[in-house]
Amino acid sequence: MKARLALTLALASLWHRRGVLALVSLTLTLSVTLLLGVQYLRSDIRQAFTSTVSGTDLIVGARSGPINLLLYSVFHIGDATNNIRWSTVEELARDPRIDWLVPLSLGDSYEGFRVVGTDPSFAAHFRYGRDQALQLAEGHWFSDTFDVVLGAEVARRKNHHSGDSIVLAHGGGSTSFMKHRDSPFRVSGVLAATGTPVDRAVYVSLQGLEAIHVGWESGVALPGRTLTPAQARQRDLTPSSVTAVLVGVERKVLTFQLQRAISQYRDEPLSAILPGIALSELWRLLGQFERILLYITGFVVITSLVGLMAVLLALQAQRRQEVAILRATGASPGLIASLYLIECVALTLVACVLALALGAAGLTLVGPWLLDNYGIRIGLRPLDSTEWLILASVPAAGLAVALIPALRAWSGSRHQGLGGSD
Repeated sequence: MKARLALTLALASLWHRRGVLALVSLTLTLSVTLLLGVQYLRSDIRQAFTSTVSGTDLIVGARSGPINLLLYSVFHIGDATNNIRWSTVEELARDPRIDWLVPLSLGDSYEGFRVVGTDPSFAAHFRYGRDQALQLAEGHWFSDTFDVVLGAEVARRKNHHSGDSIVLAHGGGSTSFMKHRDSPFRVSGVLAATGTPVDRAVYVSLQGLEAIHVGWESGVALPGRTLTPAQARQRDLTPSSVTAVLVGVERKVLTFQLQRAISQYRDEPLSAILPGIALSELWRLLGQFERILLYITGFVVITSLVGLMAVLLALQAQRRQEVAILRATGASPGLIASLYLIECVALTLVACVLALALGAAGLTLVGPWLLDNYGIRIGLRPLDSTEWLILASVPAAGLAVALIPALRAWSGSRHQGLGGSD
């Protein structure tokens, strides 16, 4: 009975002061949204990066840092320090410890999207997510020198379909004035969406990539030296080098042995990295910044709660007559104090509910932008245990903050002497 009376009185008090408390609740809602949003995005972005490549045991490239090699070969971020000679790739292919390998050649672009030169082994062996294979939404993989397969995001944003003709640009920049206009490519297929950087890439054969660079020096096409598509189909277009190689090892126990052997390769300096370990190193470097950002947003929530406490303390002077009437009608100091606790917890609960709604709306708007600009797919999902814990900590913190005005109200009401007892 007393609990119901306290709840009724607290809700009536909140409604009576809704003008002032609405502003406090709005501030708290925004801070909780920020805190929960940072943790949500932090978790989803990490999952998106982790699911980009699956089933690849080693990534081999020119000697460089493991994170740099991972970023440019898998995420198409940055550039390689050097290329790998094709003779080295052939020697790796003959190694009995290697089950399969996928060569990758980077360097050109199409309307700001990376062009990746590879061969049919890419479609056969590349995996993402939970060992998911690539699927074609339409068409087929390249079978001709000048066939091209588009990632889902490229096809969607440029409105391309099988049979369309596109012209690749020289260099990896978002804007290029040097284009391979003499050698247009035909779209042979479009990949199904994966939510990974694969969606934002354009895939051609190694031979096609080699053909469009015949007669180019220092980024400039030499007149009369370039090939027409008909001429290119008649030539041996074996590449002289590639950017990186994805390697699969059937006997996993040999992975570290193979990694050490590749890293000690004598003919040219190579690096061989394990994608999982390189990702762990990346998150170790980024982890401190993530934690700092989380601490800052947590501090914002605490600041909002302190503001709520300040408002409740300021309102106590205006509530003396209200408290006197309650005491006169038999309300105990404990009941008076409980009103502040209930009001503060109720405001934090409302802020949490509004934060969930605001966060969901924000993700609906931000999700497509992240996918368009960074190839990161983030959508609505149930909160995980950490996110629920963060959300639950807000009312708990609100209860702790309310103790100060509650104790002050309890102490003040005891000395009013207008009836009632503890």
